[in-house]
Amino acid sequence: MLDYHVKIGLAPMRRDVTPRPGIFNWEKAEERGHRIVRYIEEQFAGENVSFVDLKGINPVDVMYCDADAEKVIERFSREKVDAVLIINCNFGNEEIAAQVARGLGKPVCIWAPLDDVFEPDGMRYTDSQCGIFGVSRQMQRFHIPFSFIKTCRVEDEAFAEGLRRFISVSCMVKNFRGMRIAQVGMRPKPFCSVIFNEGELMEKFGLQIIPVNLAVIIDKYNKILKECDAELTEGAKLLLSRYEMDELTPPLLKKVYAFVLLYQWVFKEYNVDVVSAECWTAMQLGVGAMPCTAYSVLADMGYIVACESDLHGAITMALLSCASLGKSVPFFGEFTVRHPDDPNGQLLWHCGPFAYSLKKEGCPCKNVNMRQWFQVKDGQYTVARFDQDGGRDSLLNGTCETMEGPYTFGTYLWAKFDNLDAWERRLVEGPYIHHMAEIEGDYTQELREFCKYVPALEPDIVKE
Repeated sequence: MLDYHVKIGLAPMRRDVTPRPGIFNWEKAEERGHRIVRYIEEQFAGENVSFVDLKGINPVDVMYCDADAEKVIERFSREKVDAVLIINCNFGNEEIAAQVARGLGKPVCIWAPLDDVFEPDGMRYTDSQCGIFGVSRQMQRFHIPFSFIKTCRVEDEAFAEGLRRFISVSCMVKNFRGMRIAQVGMRPKPFCSVIFNEGELMEKFGLQIIPVNLAVIIDKYNKILKECDAELTEGAKLLLSRYEMDELTPPLLKKVYAFVLLYQWVFKEYNVDVVSAECWTAMQLGVGAMPCTAYSVLADMGYIVACESDLHGAITMALLSCASLGKSVPFFGEFTVRHPDDPNGQLLWHCGPFAYSLKKEGCPCKNVNMRQWFQVKDGQYTVARFDQDGGRDSLLNGTCETMEGPYTFGTYLWAKFDNLDAWERRLVEGPYIHHMAEIEGDYTQELREFCKYVPALEPDIVKE
């Protein structure tokens, strides 16, 4: 399963020079660093975020020399931080900033608090913004990717927004490196578009593909039907309460819900983060039921399953989920048909796997042939796809807004884009297909920032 908790190392830093009045004043910098660290820990720690500070690293709890850098690396490594925030308390020290960043190999963000003290005699004490330019140049010289929060007060919304974005990016990087993806079954024969290069994914990104034979799946599924009747009965009642159903589906609800238990077992048994699954036609032939509605239930439980054996789609859904720290549910709506009246309107659709929690209130909600039919709730959505071709790996991303459109079957969203022609051209020219992952909110900046930390991956932005 994906891990949405991010541990951030807080590294306040000052310049190491002979004490003298003015911009390199030690006491002012140290006092400032203590106050900022305390504020960050009090305001931003929570269910998904924790911090490791420098208390006890030296007598002043602020790093300033080479010896401190080694101690910081040791502490942050021992505490298994996922990322580091370097805070320029005065001009700072670009040398130790780069040492810490290189030594840890984790996402690093640099930030200078606003220099806002000007004494009547003209004296100022920090010049933190000036120093951040030296820090950034040193990072560049060592080819260290880094994030940046603009110079501002720690209490400003700009800082909160920048830190939240960095936390999201760190969560994406943490889960992407070494991600384990179960491949359940083979791709359907006509789906050449979902072919992927397993060796390249492993060599470039450390992604691990875990093949799961359908014979094993069918055997486990049949055992669940025999051994878990009480749980299947309760699951069937849940599904029956949610939908207006056709005549075919109700007698099969236990078999539908059996997929929920089956994939929970797959996640646990194979210790995987996400699943790419064959959903037709092997499942119907093997067990006589469709898994689409079960994918919906699993999605609301926090499990990510991409249908139609689209492994790249599974990876994209995982990245979007991490961007939201698991607070929003990704779904898998493909470019299907254009809006009949609006040249920038597009149907993002799939046959029935979207999370039930995404349903638009007041709209029809049916279950036909074991597949959901409903429209997704209104809002802004990020649209993205990770894909590869000819050694090139890229992450397409952008946003859309919901719009009104004709009623149709399956689970769907009518999406309005700024320039649908440009999106269509990008999908046709590649290296993408019509399958896309979506999530509520705008995470395009996070996706583009994430690519900084994955050197072989290029962000791809649809332009006019």
